[in-house]
Amino acid sequence: MQPMTTTIGKIQLKDKVFRPYLSEEIIFSAVAEMAEKMNHELRDKNPLFIVVLNGSFMFASDLLRRISIPCAISFIKLSSYEGTSSSGSVNQLIGLNENVKNRTVVIIEDIVDSGNTIERIYQILHELEVGEVKTATLLFKPDAYKKQFAIDYSGLKIPNDFVVGYGLDYDGFGRNLPSIYVLDSE
Repeated sequence: MQPMTTTIGKIQLKDKVFRPYLSEEIIFSAVAEMAEKMNHELRDKNPLFIVVLNGSFMFASDLLRRISIPCAISFIKLSSYEGTSSSGSVNQLIGLNENVKNRTVVIIEDIVDSGNTIERIYQILHELEVGEVKTATLLFKPDAYKKQFAIDYSGLKIPNDFVVGYGLDYDGFGRNLPSIYVLDSE
């Protein structure tokens, strides 16, 4: 079977069908608004942006091109998904190499649902004596969020649906799509 096929706006990734959900224009508007807010609020902080791989790569690229303040950028890779649902545990695959002691750090996430990944990153950062932590996510699922950590910059709030595209995947497929699709329930 082909990894991806399309039919009148819908796409098939492996054994699942997805329908269009968020257009490129909606995404870019949300990203631009977030960058403007960050440029204002973080202007005197010289933040370190930590991009959570793999899903955040497209969002981070578009967001960070709009950041005009002095900053540094690093990457961390964690894994918590199996298929279409969170496994409940978060594994660190690529660790943080930068000194974050007493520094302002902004976590860049593609999507925040349960909050397990954010919680794990907070634990890592606090062990390294971080100064201040802020969280930025393109997509936020408030109905699924179970943690108390603040989401400082949220692009779009969505229901607790499974989505792909713009960096988000289903078993590795769909990350390259320029817009976001939602699992079709039909």
